[in-house]
Amino acid sequence: MFLGVDIGTSASKGVLVRPDGTVIARSERMHDVSTPRPGWVEHDAEAIWWAEFCAIIRELLDAADGAKLDALGVSGIGPCLLPADADGTPLRPAILYGVDTRATAEIAELNQQFGAAAVLERSGSPLTSQAVGPKLRWLARHEPQVAARTHMLLMASSFLVHRLTGRYVLDHQSASQCVPMYDLRRRDWAWDWAAAVAPGLRLPELAWPTDVVGRVSAAAAAATGLPAGLPVTTGTIDAWAEAASVGVRAPGDAMIMYGTTMFLVQVLTHPRPHPGLWLTCGVWPGTYTSAAGMATSGAVTDWLRRLVGGDFAELVAEAAEVPAGSRGLLALPYFAGERTPLFDPDARGIIAGLTLGHGRAELYRAVLEGIAYGVRHNLEAMTAAGGQAQRLVAVGGGTKGGLWTQIVTDVTGLPQQLPADTVGACLGDALLAAAAVGVDTAGWNPVIGVVEPDPERGAIYAAYYQRYREMYESTRHIAHFLAAEQHRSAPPP
Repeated sequence: MFLGVDIGTSASKGVLVRPDGTVIARSERMHDVSTPRPGWVEHDAEAIWWAEFCAIIRELLDAADGAKLDALGVSGIGPCLLPADADGTPLRPAILYGVDTRATAEIAELNQQFGAAAVLERSGSPLTSQAVGPKLRWLARHEPQVAARTHMLLMASSFLVHRLTGRYVLDHQSASQCVPMYDLRRRDWAWDWAAAVAPGLRLPELAWPTDVVGRVSAAAAAATGLPAGLPVTTGTIDAWAEAASVGVRAPGDAMIMYGTTMFLVQVLTHPRPHPGLWLTCGVWPGTYTSAAGMATSGAVTDWLRRLVGGDFAELVAEAAEVPAGSRGLLALPYFAGERTPLFDPDARGIIAGLTLGHGRAELYRAVLEGIAYGVRHNLEAMTAAGGQAQRLVAVGGGTKGGLWTQIVTDVTGLPQQLPADTVGACLGDALLAAAAVGVDTAGWNPVIGVVEPDPERGAIYAAYYQRYREMYESTRHIAHFLAAEQHRSAPPP
């Protein structure tokens, strides 16, 4: 049997899986992010990453009932910055991926230092809030005492691997998002630039997510209940593990992940840098992927649910009764800025067209539609970069209920395949662990349905999508003014 555990933005999940891909046990723990200031998004690695991992493992081991375990795979949110000392002990809360936008000044500074075009060519991605390099420089500037004690650059997956095995190792996929510290074409650290960004920092060894990099130590076995000596794979970032869970492996395969944020991963034959996307290594050795990520999706729907009351099932049912276009509402879902393809941390959310006749059903559908317009915007950028989604697979908690996937398909005009299991990254972790020890995973998680586009709704959405694109351009200066006011009025850290 195989174990997979993923540390997500708002939940940690784990599965116990047979060699044929059958999931026989699941476990989940919910958690919140910390937002001590506007633009700051953090996790406590001990209280969330390690404590929830241990709890999930013990629950899955109870379900295993003494059966032999063959390997463990892990993944987590990323790219993150968890500064740790020489023993791997966290020195501060982890600074999360692109939703944390604190290092905007450092992004501009590094672009000036290395040249934006040179960074894109060498690292494959532009310097944005997703990049780890600017956050390392932010740490040195604003928390120099922490930076001085930092001996390890850890992410969620590599933190777990180090705690389990003692190995200080990072997968190529995660490392390729440590812009500008990774050379994408050489598939190695850009040692000269890394030394300029973080002088003296010891960088982790590099491996592929399908490599076994260590075994569970006696100390980790005592803390978790895992058998000592259990093989552990390198791990990776959750979205790429999620893509693996639904068979996104061949060139032209693409995944849409419906989660706290919306994320897209497409497998490429050759790397083609694009200023509005992330070009990264894939999870399979020697592969490349084009990736896009919105700053919010499920985070906005959850905000609205808490604001207007009710549960998700009620809101989905009510929104399903509202016609396409939400009776004249149009939403920009930039409630935490926006990542690809705008890379605008000071973008802000807008709901336009509100009247006294609109209720929560229209609001909820308008938010779903706004996120779908963002998906279309990103898919168009991927096509412009030379990619073409030949097979689109949906995964994640947002696929439940069918409404959201149907809206996205109608907006984009592209069918979406639905796999048998949408549990996500933790299943991908188990799959990668199985592959690492030689198991054929070709039959895991088959497609059981396809969402087909409706041309009539598609025509309505085409008109709304045009205005969606126009609304950002015409209101950007207002959003930036309001973002500046929010930063100015924020309480001190």
